[in-house]
Amino acid sequence: MMGQLPGGQHRLFYSFNLEDHVPAQHLLRSIDQCLDLSDLRSYLADFYSPIGRPSVDPELMVRMLIVGYCYGIRSERRLCEEAHLNLAYRWFCRLGLEDEVPNHSTFSKKRHGRFRDSDLFRWLFNEVLRRCMAAGLVKGEGVAVDASVIKADASKQRGIARDEVDWSNAALSSRAVREYLEALDDEALAETLPKKVSLSDPQSRWTAAPGGPAFFAYSTNYLIDTEHGVIVDVEATPAHRTAEVDSTRTMIDRAEAQFDLTPARLIGDTAYGTAPMLAWMVEEKNIEPHVPVWDKTERKDDSFSSNDFRWHPEADEYRCPADKPLRNGWRIVSQQRSKVTKDNTIIYRSSRGDCDTCPLKSKCCSNTPTRKIARSIHEAARDVARRVSNTPQYIVSRCERKKVEMLFAHLKRITKLDRIRLRGLSGATDEFTIAALVQNLRRMAKLLPQGPPHTG
Repeated sequence: MMGQLPGGQHRLFYSFNLEDHVPAQHLLRSIDQCLDLSDLRSYLADFYSPIGRPSVDPELMVRMLIVGYCYGIRSERRLCEEAHLNLAYRWFCRLGLEDEVPNHSTFSKKRHGRFRDSDLFRWLFNEVLRRCMAAGLVKGEGVAVDASVIKADASKQRGIARDEVDWSNAALSSRAVREYLEALDDEALAETLPKKVSLSDPQSRWTAAPGGPAFFAYSTNYLIDTEHGVIVDVEATPAHRTAEVDSTRTMIDRAEAQFDLTPARLIGDTAYGTAPMLAWMVEEKNIEPHVPVWDKTERKDDSFSSNDFRWHPEADEYRCPADKPLRNGWRIVSQQRSKVTKDNTIIYRSSRGDCDTCPLKSKCCSNTPTRKIARSIHEAARDVARRVSNTPQYIVSRCERKKVEMLFAHLKRITKLDRIRLRGLSGATDEFTIAALVQNLRRMAKLLPQGPPHTG
C-alpha cells in the first residue's frame, strides 16, 4: 500500500534529545573523546577584559574551526551555515537546537586579534600532542621531515618586480604588506627574498617547484613520529628550499625544549642531505641521518668520480686509482692562509708530474692538467650518512618516510587545504597549525576511539 505524509494538526510538544541523534560511531564523537579544552578559558583570560559586553565563547569558535578543518569546509560563511543545519556539528559545538550560531565575521576578528596575539593555535597543537604522548602514540625514536607547497591567496597577475614597488603607497598598506615590511629586518627571510613579489601577499614565494606553471605559495613543513604518524611539529615557511630545510632545526629544537623529544634518527629526502645540515644532525644533535647525501660530483660518463678516490685522514690526502696523492698544498709557504673556500670546502689537487705520465689520465682529467677534488669541511658527517645508507634500517626508513607524504595527501584532498585563505606568513602559520592539530585529533580518534587517558 502506498504511504503518505501525515497530515492534520502538528504536535504541540516534541521530545527531542540531540544526544540521541548523533550516531555512536560518528567521527566527531571519537574526536570529542580526544579533545580537552578545560584549560582554554584560563589560557585566554589575560586577553579578555573583565568588564564589558560578553564575547562569543572561545571554546565554541575553536570547536567550529575544528569541524571546518575536519570536513574540509574552507569558507567560514559556509561553516556557520553548516553548523546551523547539521545536528552532529551542533552537538560537537555544544549548541542546542535554539542556540544561535556566531556570525562568520567573528572568526576574522578573533583570528587577527586575540587568537593570534595569544598564539592560541600553537597552544592547542601542543595540548593535543601531549594527549597523543600520554596515550603512547609518540615513541620519539625516529622522526621524518618533509615539506609540501600550498598555493597562496595571491594572483600571478598581481606579481611585480620587488625593486619597482613603492611600499610607501598608502594603497598597499594591507595587513599582509605590513607584516612583510616588518619581516624585512629578519635576516633569515631577507636571504630568501625573490625578485618577484605579490602585492597582495608579499611574503609568499613565486615558485614552480611542483612542476608546471609557477605560482605564489607557502610551504608547510611537518616533523612526524614514525611510530603512528603523529605530527610532532609544524612550521610555515615561504616556498623556498633553504627555508624549508632550515625549518627542520627550528622544529627539532622546539620539540626538544617543550616535550623533551630527542629523536635517535631523522628521515628525509635529498633536500635535507646538504653538508651543513648533516653536520648539524651528527655533530650537534647526535641524530643518525637517514638522508641521502646531496652529492653533485657523481659523473655520468665512464670517467672517475670523487667516490673512486680513497681518503687517508692520517696523511690528510686523497689517493687516486693509480695510488697517487692529492693534497691541499704542494708548496711550503711562509704565511699560512685559510684553505677553506667560500663554499666551505678544501681543494685537493694532484701533482702535474704524476698526471702527465699516468696511463689513467684519459679517464681522470682528460681536459685539465691535474685532477682536483673539493672536500667539504663537513665530510665526516657526510660519511656517516653514507654508512647509514648501507644498513637494513635505512631501507625501512625509506618506507616510513611515506607517512609524511600520506599526511600531505590527506591535507590537500580531505582537508581541502590546497590553497590557503589567510594572507601573510602569520596567516599561513595559523592555517597550517590548525590543520596539523586536526590531523592529530583524527589519528587519535582512529587509534583510540574511547579517548586517551587524562594527563591531569
